[in-house]
Amino acid sequence: MSNPSIPQDVRERIIAVANDLYEQANRERFPTVDAVRRASRADMNAVSAVMKEWRQSQTVQAVPVAVAVPESILQAGVAAVSAIWQQATELANQSLRTAQAAWESERVELDGMREELANGFEQQAQDLEALKLQVAEQENVITGLRKVLDTQAQQEADAIARAETAEARNEEIEIRANDLHAELKHAHLELERERQDQVLLRNKLSMDAEAHAEALKQVTAINEALRSDLVKLQAKTDAQIETQAEQRKAAAELQADREALQEAATVARERAASLAGQLEATQTQNAALLAALKHREQLLQEPTPLPAKSKAPRTSKPGKAKP
Repeated sequence: MSNPSIPQDVRERIIAVANDLYEQANRERFPTVDAVRRASRADMNAVSAVMKEWRQSQTVQAVPVAVAVPESILQAGVAAVSAIWQQATELANQSLRTAQAAWESERVELDGMREELANGFEQQAQDLEALKLQVAEQENVITGLRKVLDTQAQQEADAIARAETAEARNEEIEIRANDLHAELKHAHLELERERQDQVLLRNKLSMDAEAHAEALKQVTAINEALRSDLVKLQAKTDAQIETQAEQRKAAAELQADREALQEAATVARERAASLAGQLEATQTQNAALLAALKHREQLLQEPTPLPAKSKAPRTSKPGKAKP
């Protein structure tokens, strides 16, 4: 009786594989359960049940002996009862021997199937162990790949963090460079105002005396040097702002140049203050000298008072003498 729990398509696939393997063996030996399982790709329980039915269908069943009394025996009559009984017994024994042979054959077949199942299970266990080893190796490979991926992910995260840090530094450097540019622009304006003041001072000094000409030349030279340094620093600042790869170095150089410029501006202020002090002292001296000159001119322009004349005795004019 077929097992109803086995799907029909699985049953048909197992039977077809069994027939093919049986034909390939020239119908000399039945295929093993494990061979059928491998070829049909079915589970062991289903293959075992279907193969049992298939082998039973391939085995020649013992034909049961008819119990009906033969015609010859009926004709022989009662005298032949003994012979009939003997013949019947022989037939029964023959049927028994046939049944025993069939049972022995089935028992041998079942033992063979049991051995095949044991071998199949052992082979399946070996295959399972091999599969476990393959799975373990694949898991090791997957673990290695995961480590590599984790390392790559960490490296990418580190690279992103470094890029964000570099971007933040670039923004900070750019802000600092803009601040320095603004400070330089302010310093340029301050220097321009100082230059204008120095031009005015030079004009005033040129109006004073020849003694201040050297001082004016020095102030002019300092002014021109400051302007040249400012122009160079401005060009250098613009070039350094455009080059992001050297922004930090550029910022340091800008800071150093700015300090040098501030120091030069301080020196110029001090020099200008000194010259202004000298000019003020000279102007004071000139003012004092001019005041003295004006006072002298006033003294020279005032008329000199004549000395006072003494009154002479009035004399009479010559005339006639009184009688």
